[in-house]
Amino acid sequence: MSRQVCDSGKLIPVDQAIRHLLDQAPPPPAAQTVLLEKALGRVLAQDIHSPLDLPGWDNSAMDGFALRAADLPAAGGCLNLAGRIAAGQAATTPLLAGQAVRIFTGAPLPPGADTVVPQELCRVEGEQVWLPPASLGDHVRKAGEEVRKGHLLLQAGKRLRAQELGLLAAAGVCWVEVYRPLRVCLLSSGDELREPGQPLAPGQIYNSNRYCLAALLQGWGVEVHDYGVMADDLAASQHALRLAASECDLLLTSGGVSVGEEDHLKHAIEALGSLDLWRLAIQPGKPLAFGEVAGKPWIGMPGNPAAALITALVVVRPFLLRAQGVRDVLPRPMALPAGFDWLQRNKRRQYLRARLTAGGDGQVSVQLHPQQSSAMLAAACWADGLAVVECEHQLHKHDSVTFLSFAELMQ
Repeated sequence: MSRQVCDSGKLIPVDQAIRHLLDQAPPPPAAQTVLLEKALGRVLAQDIHSPLDLPGWDNSAMDGFALRAADLPAAGGCLNLAGRIAAGQAATTPLLAGQAVRIFTGAPLPPGADTVVPQELCRVEGEQVWLPPASLGDHVRKAGEEVRKGHLLLQAGKRLRAQELGLLAAAGVCWVEVYRPLRVCLLSSGDELREPGQPLAPGQIYNSNRYCLAALLQGWGVEVHDYGVMADDLAASQHALRLAASECDLLLTSGGVSVGEEDHLKHAIEALGSLDLWRLAIQPGKPLAFGEVAGKPWIGMPGNPAAALITALVVVRPFLLRAQGVRDVLPRPMALPAGFDWLQRNKRRQYLRARLTAGGDGQVSVQLHPQQSSAMLAAACWADGLAVVECEHQLHKHDSVTFLSFAELMQ
């Protein structure tokens, strides 16, 4: 593993850091077969091909009347009623010339029928039905229209959401091969940290990173193993890291990666494995480290809460998704008009807590929270996502700005 010198003054571009982490991502855990109902959030370990056509047969997309389009006059007209077909019934009797049949949504079309007219446009007159003009194929779902038997249904590396579970169920798939959940160790560093509910002595703070990061990890589908707080002591740090490395697939820590003499974590990592200590060109979150402990990947995140949140969303998330076997790991940025001026030039790419706001003309713009401190989470609670300002760039109101949505980053 290449080593970056922490005190060289060089700031590593964010995209370069992400590429490096993705190159170093371990292969996904072993695959296991689970029931479909247990597969939410899991990552497919193999391609799934459809065992049947979807739909399995031509069927009606509407409640209405099925007919042969060639039988209906161009201006509309009457056809003879020849029964009814409900969803779940077989349709084996062919439709004869000049006939229409009452049909319900999802019901199979009888042989010969090729068009459906919605019931609200029709009028039943005794044993006949009057129908307006219709075009061949109207309101018919064709057999195999969604997917053909044997064709790719879902690709390996897809993380299963509700819609994927529904598609698999529609194809009759009840067991899926998925990767075992990634076991991630979560460790905090700092003698000043206390748990909510405990009394605070002077100089102490509550450990917000533990709760924020654990929630993110759960949303990303990993199995979180919380190892609590490491004391600011070299021997204690080594013991905690050694134990975590023996039980987990990957280690994630917050705090202890700056250059302070009380930050023993870096020295413990170097003693147990190897270390790439990066100073990223990112604000907030410049101190971020990557390395390995006893052969297990380790990412050291900043201790400031907003910096920890943002580096987790921007840098750690792609790495964790790739380590779970996910193929598409990078967020999809949106280009939206800025509702603010940003005139200060910065040597680091900035991720600003921002909210989408619709103006009186309905145009959505990106608005900034006035407080962008790396230590404060209130702005992130107010925000919908992150506005990205590149290194040395300025922005003026109405300029296009890159926006990353929390809705995507947190899943």
